[in-house]
Amino acid sequence: MPKGEKRTDWRFRIAHREALIGCALAVFNIIWWYGFAYTLGSKPPEDYTYIFGFPAWFFWSCIMGFIVMVFLVYLVVKFVLKEVPFDEEGSDER
Repeated sequence: MPKGEKRTDWRFRIAHREALIGCALAVFNIIWWYGFAYTLGSKPPEDYTYIFGFPAWFFWSCIMGFIVMVFLVYLVVKFVLKEVPFDEEGSDER
């Protein structure tokens, strides 16, 4: 390796990509929650519609948002994230 050139471990690239995926999931969760909570919940309480006894804004933002996020996180963990070794011996392999 030439002097002054810094070699980045391949595991850092994977970790950065997976961190960005986690941040994207968090942003999606905030947008989902905010969108349903403040669009459906902006009416007076007398005009609310109810789903299973919950106001529609609460059902869609909190209950269904949680279920959707659990499903998305499961899919990401199952199909996108990779197992990365932590030991130094395998750091040069890819």
